[in-house]
Amino acid sequence: MPIGDRIGGFIRPGFNPLLAPDAPTIGTASESGADGISIAFTAPSDVGGGAITGYTVTARDTVSGLTFAATGTSSPITVSGLTPGQSYTVTVVAENAYGPSGASAASNSITIFNGAQLWLWGRNISGQLGQGNTTNYSSPVQVGALTTWKTVGGTGADATFAVKADGTAWSWGKANLGQTGQGNTTDLSSPVQIGALTTWIRLAGGYGGPNGGIKTDGTLWLWGKNTYGQLGQGNTTATSSPVQVGALTTWLKFAAGYYMGHAIKTDGTLWTTGGRNDNYGQLGTNNLTNYSSPVQIGALTDWSEVSSYNWNAGAIKTDGTIWMWGRNTWGQIGDGSVTTRSSPVQIGALTDWSKVAVGRDHTLALKTDGTLWAWGRNNYGQLGDGSITDRSSPVQIGSLTTWLELGAGYQNSGARTTANTLFSWGVNANGELGDGSTTNRSSPVQVGALTTWKAMMVTTEYMGGIKS
Repeated sequence: MPIGDRIGGFIRPGFNPLLAPDAPTIGTASESGADGISIAFTAPSDVGGGAITGYTVTARDTVSGLTFAATGTSSPITVSGLTPGQSYTVTVVAENAYGPSGASAASNSITIFNGAQLWLWGRNISGQLGQGNTTNYSSPVQVGALTTWKTVGGTGADATFAVKADGTAWSWGKANLGQTGQGNTTDLSSPVQIGALTTWIRLAGGYGGPNGGIKTDGTLWLWGKNTYGQLGQGNTTATSSPVQVGALTTWLKFAAGYYMGHAIKTDGTLWTTGGRNDNYGQLGTNNLTNYSSPVQIGALTDWSEVSSYNWNAGAIKTDGTIWMWGRNTWGQIGDGSVTTRSSPVQIGALTDWSKVAVGRDHTLALKTDGTLWAWGRNNYGQLGDGSITDRSSPVQIGSLTTWLELGAGYQNSGARTTANTLFSWGVNANGELGDGSTTNRSSPVQVGALTTWKAMMVTTEYMGGIKS
């Protein structure tokens, strides 16, 4: 049994080192998507004086020494937001009511992939598929010939963003609202770099703004329409070029919705960047007040994931609980009702949720056991449960336990498995499911036969992914 407090060498009040757990046993670290590492581990052989309450995984850059952490309740756990081309090792710490264990041994060294091919399909009315034209495609088409794409995201307003392994940001598609970040309102049908910086991690966009992302220094930058203050500048002035949100360097994750944005900081706090709130309380601030500057949602410091899309949003805590707020006309909040919520409400009592993706009027979520769940509007089969019946509580999609990544769009959905296969379902009028047809699907259908997908995205009436 380990002896002594592992936090700074000091015994904190009430801490009993003899009752803390032993260290977990490290397993194998593997790539997870375009910017993450998944680590498998075995629970401590001696849990000490009480049951394990959670684990903290820390990825360490083998060159710079910088560390990145994630928490969870069971193996495996994924650390995201890492830099392609960099090498990392991972350690795991267990904790019970009496305190944390020592760290496990370090994992194998693993280098995040240096990029791969970018493929898109579906609606292309504004050139958002990057093909130099406005032709819809019902099967995946490659964007150029480059093999250096790292992440991809889209907006609800027909614009696409992508980040390369060198940290440069690129955009194309509709620009009438300044959503491409190019400093103008000119549509683009092929990728164009946003500025000259090489420090971008991931970009995302909403319908009416905000559009933007986080840089490697932890700063948050937004652009686009700003009618309701959704750019977080303290005003309602639109901009077609990136502008920094305050001076903080502690932003960790960003999600964009319909005239609103949400974000998580490195301290685990949950924020709205501001925006429209007067319809359904979709900012999560427990009122119907619009905001033009960032506002913290509650006082908790244990948020790990956030997603927003139309008039509602969802988030996951480090304890594995899932929370939703905003519009609930079709049960998209998932609490068994159709009652609007202006602040986060917990969905059920389970503590095994790991990821959430909010669509226009429906929601998808993953559990730690690899199962996939959905709720909300289902008029085109976007829930994937084989029906077109709306659900106000979570319903499992099939029986697979190998789901890894997910996305929800306007009336379409998609997910990637641990075998790196890609599936889609829902509306397919523009070929957005990528199965070569325009037939709607109420159950997941595989996109081609490849097993090399590294990352994916789902947005309004088109989809995409990165594959090796």
